[in-house]
Amino acid sequence: MADGPNFSDFTPAEKRRVTRLTVRMALPRANLTRLRREVEAIENEALRRKKGK
Repeated sequence: MADGPNFSDFTPAEKRRVTRLTVRMALPRANLTRLRREVEAIENEALRRKKGK
């Protein structure tokens, strides 16, 4: 199993943000590097919250 967060570790707002960013990645002119960094930042927030328990 991966060390990353599960989808259940995200808040509802974070789930919406990740979904929106993932959809934007499918666009032809998407800046994939920037979008990936944004998703990774959201994942890191969820991991910090998970580890803080």
